[in-house]
Amino acid sequence: MAVWIQAQQLQGDALHQMQSLYGQHFPIEVRHYLSQWIEGQPWDGIDLENPQEEIKAKRLLDSLIQELQKKAEHQVGEDGFLLKIKLGHYASQLKSTYDRCPLELVRCIKHILYTEQRLVREATNSSSPVGSLMDSMSQKYHQINQAFEELRILTQDTENDLRKLQHNQEYFIIQYQESLRIQAQLSSLATLPPADRQLREPSLLSKRATVEAWLTREANTLQKYRLGLAEKHQKTLALLRKQQTVILDDELIQWKRRQQLAGNGGPPEGGLDILQSWCEKLAETIWQNRQQIRRAEHLRQQLPIPGPIEELLTELNSTITDIISALVTSTFIIEKQPPQVLKTQTKFAATVRLLVGGKLNVHMNPPQVKATIISEQQAKALLKNENTRNDSSGEILNNNCVMEYHQTTGTLSAHFRNMSLKRIRRSDRRGAESVTEEKFTILFESQFSVGGNELVFQVKTLSLPVVVIVHGSQDNNATATVLWDNAFAEPGRVPFIVPDKVLWPQLCEALNMKYKAEVQSNRGLSEENLVFLAQKAFSSSSVNPEDYRNMTMTWSQFNRESLPGRNFTFWQWFDGVMELTKKHLKPHWNDGAILGFVNKQQAQDMLMSKPNGTFLLRFSDSEIGGITIAWVAENPNKAGERMVWNLMPYTTKDFSIRSLADRISDLNHLLFLYPDRPKDEVFSKYYTPPLCKIERLKSFKIIYSKEQYEPIHENELNLPS
Repeated sequence: MAVWIQAQQLQGDALHQMQSLYGQHFPIEVRHYLSQWIEGQPWDGIDLENPQEEIKAKRLLDSLIQELQKKAEHQVGEDGFLLKIKLGHYASQLKSTYDRCPLELVRCIKHILYTEQRLVREATNSSSPVGSLMDSMSQKYHQINQAFEELRILTQDTENDLRKLQHNQEYFIIQYQESLRIQAQLSSLATLPPADRQLREPSLLSKRATVEAWLTREANTLQKYRLGLAEKHQKTLALLRKQQTVILDDELIQWKRRQQLAGNGGPPEGGLDILQSWCEKLAETIWQNRQQIRRAEHLRQQLPIPGPIEELLTELNSTITDIISALVTSTFIIEKQPPQVLKTQTKFAATVRLLVGGKLNVHMNPPQVKATIISEQQAKALLKNENTRNDSSGEILNNNCVMEYHQTTGTLSAHFRNMSLKRIRRSDRRGAESVTEEKFTILFESQFSVGGNELVFQVKTLSLPVVVIVHGSQDNNATATVLWDNAFAEPGRVPFIVPDKVLWPQLCEALNMKYKAEVQSNRGLSEENLVFLAQKAFSSSSVNPEDYRNMTMTWSQFNRESLPGRNFTFWQWFDGVMELTKKHLKPHWNDGAILGFVNKQQAQDMLMSKPNGTFLLRFSDSEIGGITIAWVAENPNKAGERMVWNLMPYTTKDFSIRSLADRISDLNHLLFLYPDRPKDEVFSKYYTPPLCKIERLKSFKIIYSKEQYEPIHENELNLPS
């Protein structure tokens, strides 16, 4: 249904809002009679910030006027006669208003259509919570765009006032010069004979009195104009601060948080194009207002009039400088983070970007960016503005890069492609803290000027925490530190403080996110899987998820203290499972063939009710990165009795020799994958053709002990050939 038809059905406040969109700038009658044509034009295809698009806008304006004239010509009868005159008048009015600025017509109609669509959507979704939720993002974006439109109008208004003030002041100066000329003439009368002086003096005195009276009145008027302009600028700057807070403290911080969670396997943080367009609009509006305030200050200096305006302008100038400084320093960001587990002597990359670089013409003199690695303590000192004496905690090779401007995208960024950490200097560790718990950060810093060296900025930004390792064996524990930090860091924290303990459900969310990303699977951890993990983490036997809702897990429990009876931590066990699944078991996990998170007793309870030969796959409790097969079969030592057998765990080393599917194929006594699926139905698509019967037998041989079946590798046996 056409938007205009739906818009006419609005009621109450929504109808009032819709009606307020129209006026002399765009009459509602034009919207009504040309509704179908208006909604069919490519208004969104025109970039309002690109002056070259003015040709397209002019074409649309001409077409709109032609459509109006055509509509007017087709009106007949008495009522048609009046409408014909009215539509013809509107055609002339729109041409007069927008002929020199056709982009303003496009801006106007885009705003009207966008607002109508929003009002219709809100009315349609008002009874639907889901619809309202889905629409919240577009509403937020609309509010931001609406604030920009208000800022544009305010800035245009102060520009007009400033021009009027300048015109009035120039006329005042002319009149002031006239008063000086009159005064000079009066002074020269002293040289004339008394008769001549008496003849000319009254006229000059009268003129002087008139001019001085006018100057006094006009000086008061100018002062009012100046104060009025300053008050309008105060209003504009207040709205600018508010808009900047929404964009930098809400939207940009949320983007950074998404970027941090992406480091744990969360969804990608998304592009920066929308954020950059907002920041550029902020920069443009701030700069326009700054120039206006400077011009107002110049006018005051040109014609000083006693009053509070000097103090007001000083305050405005200080405020606008603070606003632009906050914008520039906050929009110097890391688009692509360096790896958070950083191995020495290994090449790595990062990208930094200045979101307002193009708009402020920073690229005209491309700045250089320097990267330095600093410790957590140095980062704290830096944020407190303490003198760190240019300290670093290591040496990075290829750590300087010039920012490049990309004309097509309008981005100004520095791509560090070949950095390498040559060496690291560690600080004294606290208590039980290991080297893989020590956090560093990459500091990126630069300096540049804007506005022809009017303002010079020193900008700095810190990467997400980095854990430095020197050997691949440290990767597991370093990843734990990064996972905990990314998941539980709070906005605005002191570097790099994180809670020592978190609620179990919070940790579950982080583990599930990481697992799905590492395994590259849409099949995450089920509630049953998470209960199993809780049992392991807390040495509990409860199978009720609710029992764990309010339990907390400390960092020490997570990756400092070994699990009871084991020589590895909870995280090390979980990470081993992820690595094994990622490298060798991914298709089987995605197929649902691996239950995985099941303990030995649960496996026994599940299998004892199933036919002999039923088996399941579960992750080993006793070995990091191991998976075992449990199956039900007859007890060879006791006729008529059945029992569950477990193979020794397979690891990455085993699967590098022969895949899981082939090993299951080798074991003829495995018949059904739990609960009741024939094994060939599940695994046959993954079998590799056997080279020969002997090779198959050599690949895997089993003996049976009295208590359980355990696979023993061929080199551990003396088997007959």
